[in-house]
Amino acid sequence: MKRRTGAKAVAIAAAGALLLSACSTSTTGENGEEGGGSLTVGTTDKVVALDPAAAYDNGSSLVEQQVYPYILAYKPGTAELNPSIAESADFSEPTKYEVKLKEGLKYANGNDLTSSDVKFTFDRQLKIQDPNGPSSLLGGLESVETPDDQTVIFNLKRKNDQTWPGVLASAAGPIVDEDVFSPDEVTDDQDIVDGKAFAGPYTIDGFKFNELLTYKANPDYQGYLEPAKTDTVQMKYYSDANNMKLDVQEGTIDVAWRSLSATDIEDLGGNDDLTVHKGPGGEIRYIVYNMDTMPFGAKTDDADEKKALAVRQAMADSVDRQAIASQVYKDTFTPLYSHVPDGLPGADEPLKSAYGDGQGGADVDKAKKALEDAGVETPVELNLQYNPDHYGPSSGDEYALVKDQLDKTGLFKVNLQSTEWVQYSKDRTDDVYPMYQLGWFPDYSDADNYLVPFFYDTDETPSFLANHYRDETMNKELNAQSSIADEGERAEALKKIQGQLSEELPTLPLLQGNQIAVSGKDVKGVDDTLDPAFQFRLALLSK
Repeated sequence: MKRRTGAKAVAIAAAGALLLSACSTSTTGENGEEGGGSLTVGTTDKVVALDPAAAYDNGSSLVEQQVYPYILAYKPGTAELNPSIAESADFSEPTKYEVKLKEGLKYANGNDLTSSDVKFTFDRQLKIQDPNGPSSLLGGLESVETPDDQTVIFNLKRKNDQTWPGVLASAAGPIVDEDVFSPDEVTDDQDIVDGKAFAGPYTIDGFKFNELLTYKANPDYQGYLEPAKTDTVQMKYYSDANNMKLDVQEGTIDVAWRSLSATDIEDLGGNDDLTVHKGPGGEIRYIVYNMDTMPFGAKTDDADEKKALAVRQAMADSVDRQAIASQVYKDTFTPLYSHVPDGLPGADEPLKSAYGDGQGGADVDKAKKALEDAGVETPVELNLQYNPDHYGPSSGDEYALVKDQLDKTGLFKVNLQSTEWVQYSKDRTDDVYPMYQLGWFPDYSDADNYLVPFFYDTDETPSFLANHYRDETMNKELNAQSSIADEGERAEALKKIQGQLSEELPTLPLLQGNQIAVSGKDVKGVDDTLDPAFQFRLALLSK
């Protein structure tokens, strides 16, 4: 999620990974004041699970960033990786990434945090492989060794894996307490809270699932940041963004963080008591095709690979991304013409020239020809699912416009349905939806993170999409690009991958957008955490 100069910086940092000594970032206030007080933050992003092995979504990741320890962490305001609970981290050999942990690390429950917990964390991720978890990020991991309590050696499948430091700071990276978490099953939310299995800047003091979560500053935190500026932070979860807008407008909450509608953001920007904060973009929106159950999919009664591809291609010819960005999102989003967002090293725009009018617009005649050439009778019935709460209230308008664009071609008849996020995140991996909406925030700032989790698929490491797209050539190319140290050579390899994806279209990219938060004028620190790392660090906020 980039369009930023920091993207290159993180790629260089990951490649060198010369993380030789731990350091910290000051969180002292403008007048030298230290932590205290309380804040209330609102969001519509629901939590799927507190167990990192079972959650790979923005709402759950937000919680993880506050309460769990990470080996590496991003410096606020940058995409620069630094040691967090590590003293040092570097490649000792081409396929060995060695980490030295700080001494005396502890969880909030008093348990020691050692190399054994680190090995336990990654072993259980690979063993559980929850369909809603981030285990797909660990495709490059062969095994974990622990020579002593402070030393961890990650044995990697690829030499000089340029992405591994980023993975350690990603959704796959929270280090969990082996005395609280199950080694082979997802651990219950309440068991985690009761077990006080936290070692981040905050602990969880109270938790009412997807209604209210109370964070308390962790006095024993030993990670990259200084102690939290605010002692208590309440996270309030909204099912309706309109109510969140009213609350931030009236001062009932201090910060609104994901996801207000573009119209609401525009309206709140005119309020003298509020500040609209905008950070680097890179969130992407796209349609996922279930390759088994979409029209003419592999497990349908009229399965036909050529016809299924033609349907995907004709949809790509028919959508007008700029109209969606402007009409629905007031240009807080921009059109996306690739599976890798604009601004990243190696990003290309193959869909722009390959589909529609060749300039980014729609072309109904071209869509019609694609279907006719494949022998597809029209109109094609499309069952398209979207989520009304996780990606903000504008999702309904977004998909109503997508439906309208497709229906008006006369080539499609769209049946549009919606499901709330907690059920949606389960249904999509159970083949319930033939095609459906998803969005993505990066785990680390590299093109790899927009490709490998989605399109690298094996029996050992299934893709996050779980949409039955598997291509051995793609798997090999995805494996190879991560070990290419030469920046230009790697960029060419990434462009080749994007070209193949634009031809096969396992997903249809639509939009990429900015990070936006709205706060009271008295809240400080919001801009400090809207950076290329895409982590909303509550520890930096104060008022």
